[in-house]
Amino acid sequence: MNYSVTTPIILASASPRRSSLLAQVGIPFEVEVSGVPEDSSDDLSPSELARSLALSKANAVASRQEESGRIVLGADSIVVVDGIVFGKPRSRSDARHMLETILGRKHQVITGIALVESGTGRQYESHEETEVTMRAATEDEIRQYLATGESMDKAGAYGAQGFGAGFIERVNGCFYNVVGLPLSLVTTSLRTFMGAS
Repeated sequence: MNYSVTTPIILASASPRRSSLLAQVGIPFEVEVSGVPEDSSDDLSPSELARSLALSKANAVASRQEESGRIVLGADSIVVVDGIVFGKPRSRSDARHMLETILGRKHQVITGIALVESGTGRQYESHEETEVTMRAATEDEIRQYLATGESMDKAGAYGAQGFGAGFIERVNGCFYNVVGLPLSLVTTSLRTFMGAS
């Protein structure tokens, strides 16, 4: 997909998965980490929380730009099971708890995205929701997976693009959303936000 822009967008994320996905669809970008803590809030619904965090990240990076008119993309993914929000695990025991909760059942992956234009403050936000069915796993499988270290920087403590793919039985919705960035939503949102035809 050709984006006829002279200035790359700014991805407000340190996630190598999001960088890889943007590159995959040909969106020119630079990376600038927001530094915004990914704290949850009981006052927001899961989709509102994901969107709020994405917007906070995009705003933080946009506010640091000296040049007006830069487009900043913020994103945040959460896992929801029975109304409980799982972000990134804070410890290995936390990761184990998350895995034991989601394995053998369905959960939702929600990614909020936000676009903010530096200087003008113009902004847009949306989200994507995907249902994921996980197979049951043995204690030994969980232990071996935790030993890979893959869980620690993933919402819900698993990576759909890594070893965690072996636990996924079914995905209902956008697969790339589960990896970390709903590409269809991002590309259409960018084209609209940037005034592309």
